[in-house]
Amino acid sequence: MDGLVKWLGAQFDEDERIARAVSERLSDDQWDGAGDDREGERARASRPAPHGASRERASAAQDLATFVAAFDPARVLREVDAKRRVLGRHLLSPAEGDPERPWSAADACQYDGEPWPCPDLLDLALPYEDRPGYREEWRP
Repeated sequence: MDGLVKWLGAQFDEDERIARAVSERLSDDQWDGAGDDREGERARASRPAPHGASRERASAAQDLATFVAAFDPARVLREVDAKRRVLGRHLLSPAEGDPERPWSAADACQYDGEPWPCPDLLDLALPYEDRPGYREEWRP
């Protein structure tokens, strides 16, 4: 019954591993500016495209750089921590078979007797549907 909880924990571990690996290889200043410098982005996008590339292509490249910079390792690690806190509110209680209170933190997850897993866990799993182990029955 806790297969989804364990699987989600493994996905969060993998996200954390990747973010920490990137963080160790790149310094914080390599992420600065792209997410906060809107005026600079507009100026770069309005410049003539280098080496004969189209303006659209240069703009798309800048959009990609902005996106990558916005999802720096520190942000990914904050998201992993937040997801782990949500997951922690859905741990099975020792009275796992008790239909009245199957969760140790039932008040926190607003468990109302609907079948497990609750919609919160299904929503946490959906972004990882392309990873090994995702089950179709977890689709919200």
